[in-house]
Amino acid sequence: MATRQDNRHISNLVPRSSSVLIVLLIFTCMVQSATYGYDGSMMNGLNILPSYTDYFHLNTVSIALNTSIVGIGNAVAGLFNGPLCDYLGRKKTLFYASCITIIGVAIQSAAQNIGMFIAGRFIIGFGVGISCTASPTYLSECVPAKWRAFTLGMYYDFWYVGALIAAGITYGTAEMDSTWAWRTPSIVQGVFSIICLVILPFVPESPRWLVHKGRNQESLEGLAATHSNGDTTDAEVQTQFDEIKCAIEWEKNQGEKLTMFETVRTPSNRKRMMLAFSVAIFSMMSGNNIISYYLGDMLDNAGVTNTTTQLEINIILNCFCLVVSIIGSLYAERLGRRFLAISSTTLLTIFIFIIGALTKIYGGSTNMSGIYGTVASIFLFQGSYSFGWTPLSVMYPPEVLHFSIRANGMGLYTFVASTFGLLATFAFPIGLEKIGWKIYMINGVWDVIELLFVIFFWVETKGKTLEEIDELFDGVNRRDARDLALLEKNAGEPIDGEEVFETQVVMPSKKDSM
Repeated sequence: MATRQDNRHISNLVPRSSSVLIVLLIFTCMVQSATYGYDGSMMNGLNILPSYTDYFHLNTVSIALNTSIVGIGNAVAGLFNGPLCDYLGRKKTLFYASCITIIGVAIQSAAQNIGMFIAGRFIIGFGVGISCTASPTYLSECVPAKWRAFTLGMYYDFWYVGALIAAGITYGTAEMDSTWAWRTPSIVQGVFSIICLVILPFVPESPRWLVHKGRNQESLEGLAATHSNGDTTDAEVQTQFDEIKCAIEWEKNQGEKLTMFETVRTPSNRKRMMLAFSVAIFSMMSGNNIISYYLGDMLDNAGVTNTTTQLEINIILNCFCLVVSIIGSLYAERLGRRFLAISSTTLLTIFIFIIGALTKIYGGSTNMSGIYGTVASIFLFQGSYSFGWTPLSVMYPPEVLHFSIRANGMGLYTFVASTFGLLATFAFPIGLEKIGWKIYMINGVWDVIELLFVIFFWVETKGKTLEEIDELFDGVNRRDARDLALLEKNAGEPIDGEEVFETQVVMPSKKDSM
């Protein structure tokens, strides 16, 4: 039975039902990824609409710039969002990120010229970039371990929810004979950030961040709220809380600080960052950005040139990818992260080669069998990506990064992902125009390299708490190390349970291991 307290340290608005609270936590973060997904699909749709391209007098280069400028905003945010998360907390960072995104949406929607449109999209990218660090960091630190893989996977699955909504709206406004054909989809993009602002008062701060700040009682209550319907005396909650305290205490006594430099200071931290960066690069460079932003160009090359047909394919493709990505999230804990990445990369590599071959043979022709085969291969490629890389994009990095480098590491992750995403979205239309089907073959060779890296370097994290994952990299059980230090300090004297729980200790000599 939950322990009810009249003077809770966490807000009284936080529900006492753990199930309800986890749903709220999921939606707080998922609407942020929906914003990003919405943007990709919206631009996909707008790039097809004459009312948009004619209004701004766009050419190949300006289309690429309009589309990819969000990635520049993301990349710039990556240099600031880690310190913001650590200084302000995960919740406040999400609040400011949502406000910034809404400002960007307003400027983009009211754009009178291409400069204003680009400025608005840069601000959107900056706001979304901040939330891309805060959301997975926040979610991974709040939800119970048994739900972590599913909730983090679902977080990025909502990319397709946003994409699907955008595809439907751009399809519905396509016949408007005015600038409202593109302004309306742009305005709707701000709805997701508004939803986040509405939910934030009802969720607690990260218990791990609170422990680091010395707000232990608030942390315990927040942990109980998500794990045991608010019962702070629950055995699982007490064990988890003690584990969190030990881990953060161990990191502090090892001299670890919440700084960018900490991400590369030790061999184990460098290995963590290498794994996180591999996700950032592979999730952007596997070929998915080609389809996400330039489906219209791909379909033109495949022989599907009708605008309405292209918009319909965009809607169906996003529905398909959403279903497949949810399946991947559901099975992530059972199959493991490595299996998800290996199977996804193997299949998408096969299908991108097939897309290239079919585009070479049937591109621009009237052979309907060849055209249908190319479209089917696009679906299969995107489905293969969605099964593994969509949920893994924000599932694996926060798991392999321990608390002291989680926020800054995710900030750098966002910077790297945005930089490579920018490269893909800006370079692809130019590459497709210059070398055609060969761009797919080049991407396919890169995908083979991705596959080999995952096979030989990735560490499996399924079935473990964040603190247990830390042991895989550091070779140290933080609780055992803490208890050993207490025993040494007390020189064999009896240690009472309260002393073990509260005493500040001096840790053994630092041990850096891979």
